[in-house]
Amino acid sequence: MTRPALIGDLGGTNARFALVTPGGFEPHDILSLPCADYPGLVEAIRDYLERVGATGDDAPREACLAFACPTHGERIKMTNNPWSFTRAEVKDALGLELFKPINDFTAQALGVPHVAEDELVEVQPGEAVPHAARLVIGPGTGLGVAGVFPGRHAWIPLPTEGGHVTFAPTDEREQNLLRHFRNRYGRISVERLLCGQGLLDLYLAHCSLKGANPACDSPAEVTEAAASGDAVARDTLLRFLKILGDVSGDAALTLGARGGVYLCGGILPRLLDWLPQSRFREAFADKGRMNGYNADIPVQVVTAPWTGLLGAAEALHNEEVE
Repeated sequence: MTRPALIGDLGGTNARFALVTPGGFEPHDILSLPCADYPGLVEAIRDYLERVGATGDDAPREACLAFACPTHGERIKMTNNPWSFTRAEVKDALGLELFKPINDFTAQALGVPHVAEDELVEVQPGEAVPHAARLVIGPGTGLGVAGVFPGRHAWIPLPTEGGHVTFAPTDEREQNLLRHFRNRYGRISVERLLCGQGLLDLYLAHCSLKGANPACDSPAEVTEAAASGDAVARDTLLRFLKILGDVSGDAALTLGARGGVYLCGGILPRLLDWLPQSRFREAFADKGRMNGYNADIPVQVVTAPWTGLLGAAEALHNEEVE
């Protein structure tokens, strides 16, 4: 009997674990566990394996886990929770023959090629070039930006720090927003605006510029207020998506992402009804002489809930992923 492999996608709040048949990509026995319930990674994994009955002769000997933090060193320290461990400690404690930690957005990028067609929602039609790079971009806690390229033998991830490029306003409203944010933060990256906190900050900035009293205290409240007809919240949401179009279009040009653009993360699946009302497509293609280049690139929202797990399964025996 073939032992299952352990895969996972771990953020600051939740640790999502699953099992997968080596060589396969379909996760099963998926559980999401609160990180705060465990003193460390090993304890969380042991509890997961107990819960799904993968112990003893059925215990995994291989694992690929995606972490929302840098993973290139021997010691890995989670950014938004106190877990800290070395690769060797985890491998020894769990009796693993292979332990491969990867960055969470690398996992997102590697997971995209394995997402089912019915878990993709078209934003812009286009013709994907088969052997070209794909852009994966997603606002969440921050703004993740990565690429994935179809190599000869395996998918090759192209990690970037594209969320930290400088925000470039394209009209008078954004010039005013930039001045507002510069007074508070200094230099402004696109991640400052295109994330959960950024949506709330955009709302508060709009309130300040319009002389309105803020009625929202969270990104979710901004979305709810916009749906209820609040004019400032609506302007905020549409501006958020327009800026995302600008940034995604720039990143597509930089990467040469003629294989397609995939919008990931927890925020955008909740804004599907707003995307057609926004200027996302206009901003994505508004690149001067390269307008036609970007207008031909297909853009889709990924609604699959476990893209990071699919990416961890891909990375497990992918020699392009260290």
